[in-house]
Amino acid sequence: MKKQAGFTLIELIMVIVILGVLSAFALPRFADFGGDARTASVNALAGAIRSAANIAHAQQLANGATGNTAVTLEGVSVDMLNGYPSVTGLEIAAQISAGTQTEFDNGSVDYVETVTGTTAIRYSLRTDCQATYTAATATASPVVAVVTSGC
Repeated sequence: MKKQAGFTLIELIMVIVILGVLSAFALPRFADFGGDARTASVNALAGAIRSAANIAHAQQLANGATGNTAVTLEGVSVDMLNGYPSVTGLEIAAQISAGTQTEFDNGSVDYVETVTGTTAIRYSLRTDCQATYTAATATASPVVAVVTSGC
């Protein structure tokens, strides 16, 4: 009689199947990429806001205008405040839809828009996952602040 040395093919296949089933249930619990996606989305929005503000500012300088003189970008007038887009002008320059609940074309991500008078506008996914644009003052450029600790 010959003694078996090793595993049969059926035993190996069963081990692979069992490991596959276990990993299908365990991997999603350990690898949550939703937070990374929200962080990337907020950072991308902040980049779009910075770019739009700088493009509008550059257009105003190229026109030889200063202060609160509106500029035209792609055939649309953008309100300016101290040489940079105002809160309402930013939405036009960055092509962000206005409203209290804004749907962006990136899946099921809803940004909640909060306007603070004429000085600031905030787009948030969650309480601590947001991008805020604070309009320029007479002595300072606009500020784009990003908080991603709660994404």
